[in-house]
Amino acid sequence: MRNLAKTNRSIVIFLSMLAILAGCAGHHQHRRPADIQEYLSHLDRPERDEYQQPAKVIEALGVEPGMAIADLGSGSGYFTRRFVQALAGDGTIYAIDVEQEMLDYVQASLKEQAGASVVKLRLAKPDDPVLPPASVDLVFVCNVFHHLENRPAYFEKLKDALRPGGRIAIIDFYHDHRSGDVGFPRRHLVPRETVLSELTQAGFRLLNEHDFLKRQYFLEFGL
Repeated sequence: MRNLAKTNRSIVIFLSMLAILAGCAGHHQHRRPADIQEYLSHLDRPERDEYQQPAKVIEALGVEPGMAIADLGSGSGYFTRRFVQALAGDGTIYAIDVEQEMLDYVQASLKEQAGASVVKLRLAKPDDPVLPPASVDLVFVCNVFHHLENRPAYFEKLKDALRPGGRIAIIDFYHDHRSGDVGFPRRHLVPRETVLSELTQAGFRLLNEHDFLKRQYFLEFGL
């Protein structure tokens, strides 16, 4: 009987270790696109403008010269380049990504754009945006929220990066039929209500919600 009890305890310990390791993997594993170049081309496709309405998004956020903006998960630089145009050479844009290849693509896409000197490329960690303290007026998170792990803790870190009156803007696809074909299973998407809950948990409050994007929610948060 003692041997049986010892065996059972060993099994319980082993299963517990597996659960811990699985949990750690879930929080730290970065889902890298299988083909980054194909992924970047997809992000920059011209027809994206139809549903993304970038000019209207930038207008709604009140982006103007002199601002400091963090484009979190900048990807292809789709919004980074548009922020450059809106700042007109006066301000700062942190283009942040966890993939160096994506940052290289952004840098190459900015070579011919006037005012691109305002852009600072930042190679981030999956759990850390590596922004300096009190460095930005706006953290912009478009189609990236569902990629982040342990989000309340992640956004807790972003508090120090915000200047007084700073905001976090989150745009992401609805998790239901409204999003249309997103190119991957909808179960990976995060419901709007979960965003509200997790940002509240991180110490933020909802400041504004825009409803002109048909496939995505568009939320602004502050402290």
